[in-house]
Amino acid sequence: MKRILAIALLLSAANDSFGQKNSAGIDMVAIPAGKFYMGAEGEGETADESPVHRVSVKSFKIAKTEVTNAQYEAFDPDHRKFRGKDGFSKEDDEAVIFVSYQDAKAFCEWLSKKEGKKYRLPTEAEWEYVCRAGTVTDFSTGRFLSKAHLKSQKTDRNPEVVSLKVAQAESNAFGVYDMHGNVEEWCSDWYGPYAAGEQSDPVGRISGLFRVTRGGSHGTPVAYLRSSNRMAMIPEDKHFQLGFRIVEGDVPITKPLPAIAPTAIFQNVSQKKFEWKKVSESKPVFIEPVRYVHKPECPDEVPFFHHNHCPAITWCPNGDLLAIWFSTNQESGREMTILGSRLRAGQSQWDKPSEFFKVPDRNMTGSSIFHDGKGTLYYMNGVETDGDWKNLAMVLRTSTDNGASWSAPAMADPEHQVRNQVIGGMFETKEGWLVQAGDADPGPVGGTAIHISKDGGKTWENPYTNPEVPEFKAGGTGGLIAGIHAGVVQLKDGSLMALGRNNNIANAEGVMRMPMSISKDMGKSWTYSASEFPPVAGGQRLVFLRLKEGPLLLISFTHHPEEPDENKKGMLFSDGKGGTYKGFGMYAALSYDDGKTWPVKKLLTDGKDRYLNGGAWTGAFEMDQTKAEPRGYLAITQSPDNLIHLISSSIHYRFNLSWLSRK
Repeated sequence: MKRILAIALLLSAANDSFGQKNSAGIDMVAIPAGKFYMGAEGEGETADESPVHRVSVKSFKIAKTEVTNAQYEAFDPDHRKFRGKDGFSKEDDEAVIFVSYQDAKAFCEWLSKKEGKKYRLPTEAEWEYVCRAGTVTDFSTGRFLSKAHLKSQKTDRNPEVVSLKVAQAESNAFGVYDMHGNVEEWCSDWYGPYAAGEQSDPVGRISGLFRVTRGGSHGTPVAYLRSSNRMAMIPEDKHFQLGFRIVEGDVPITKPLPAIAPTAIFQNVSQKKFEWKKVSESKPVFIEPVRYVHKPECPDEVPFFHHNHCPAITWCPNGDLLAIWFSTNQESGREMTILGSRLRAGQSQWDKPSEFFKVPDRNMTGSSIFHDGKGTLYYMNGVETDGDWKNLAMVLRTSTDNGASWSAPAMADPEHQVRNQVIGGMFETKEGWLVQAGDADPGPVGGTAIHISKDGGKTWENPYTNPEVPEFKAGGTGGLIAGIHAGVVQLKDGSLMALGRNNNIANAEGVMRMPMSISKDMGKSWTYSASEFPPVAGGQRLVFLRLKEGPLLLISFTHHPEEPDENKKGMLFSDGKGGTYKGFGMYAALSYDDGKTWPVKKLLTDGKDRYLNGGAWTGAFEMDQTKAEPRGYLAITQSPDNLIHLISSSIHYRFNLSWLSRK
């Protein structure tokens, strides 16, 4: 009875406030002061919703609906150009989208000045208080949402275009609409873990990387529309799922929580320059393979999931190696995070992993990390609007202190689109330009694009002139590299060469081979031919690198382990005694003439019998004289001592050129 009476009072207060439109035509609803239970008993990917804590909020007014196109364009008429982008939000009364945090804040400042009142974005606590409207269930409607709230509530790499017209579903007990779905909404808080205990008007962290967004969108699975679900985004980002609503009232004067403490990978990082001692150019070196992906001691504090894959690696001036990879339950999942680990100078075991970078509730497919040899580390990552890995923007961070701290995320490519699925393997050309490859399609075929920065990562350009996927055939020309997950190098004449997965090309004998692409205009166009190497497929990613000593190095796989044709399995390798043997799995190939010939092909094993587990899609395998790792996503770097560091999805290999070239 008390609950029913309370809700009736709330409805009465809300109804009394209807019709209070401001000069922008926005209906403001009076929200009474009160208390509520914020958060949920989350774990795993929802751990950031915990702990549940009692929160008091003062009274304020909030917009009855999200800000619409017509309302926002009264402030920024030029924003009309975004109507219909990606097919969404064409009409006056649809929620405005493609609005960054700064844009939303500027709208509030404009309206405040125009009316002489204080308008702002809601705090995260205010937003959840209004969303719950007196409930403690998953939704303000109870355990389930009504059909009227649901639009295209699924992760779909090709989003379903639906109307974003506001106030189409029933309002909650406060008389407020669209708190579950339609579009995500910016909040004023920096994202960070909750504090336990009872609180009054909390305002989040004092600083951070991401601003909180709430409510989910038209294309968000229902689980992410819950009242307690937390999301966030880079403040400069704007996309087709994100809008905002406004609050009228004073900014809470509560002291913010401290900034989030750095995770282990950023702690106790030596800043002493390391003296690299070159390994012998004549003595072969192959060091026992070790795992670099270890389960953390306390997985509750590190978001470590069962699928760890898609790595990148670089060396640091202090002698450390830095490896990063994604950890997830599903490759299309929003829980996907980027973990990292260090092999600290002088140590033989990699550190336990810790979180390296995570935009909350966004898929993070594709990472790259690179040291330019002059003290700057570059880190590039894909960031989705939601799940899957098609609508990716590219985000760049840099470090000049061995990865102990990083710049704020910058939008290297702000458009959430194809061609931005980052691949490990960033490199610097002889002109001093940075080159980053990215898959041009989320599927198994479709080629690879490159992105180039000529100013040290400040700006990036896409050099291809034809964005359409070309027909990859021998002698053909197109704007993309043949094959996804491509490795790219610069040749001595300044051209670019790339090798990729799928989009295979038949050689003169009609045998399908790994495609080779050449660009003589720095990526504007590519010509295609069949390489001499066998194709690679699912769960396999090659690496391609110019070694410090000069040769080109390719590391790939002899065949796919699920290849049904026994005659296509394995390759012939020299036994060093004038004969050959058939080997299976990961191999290296060397070219001393910029890819014209490949006189050295070597199975990546030292011949010892050992059990290894490659993780991800690889799993357990046996290495011996004729067998090497059967598949894995590879990443590579060569440290100043000339030691080559190769990582697969779980294993770290070390060897030198002398070992590779020894027969």
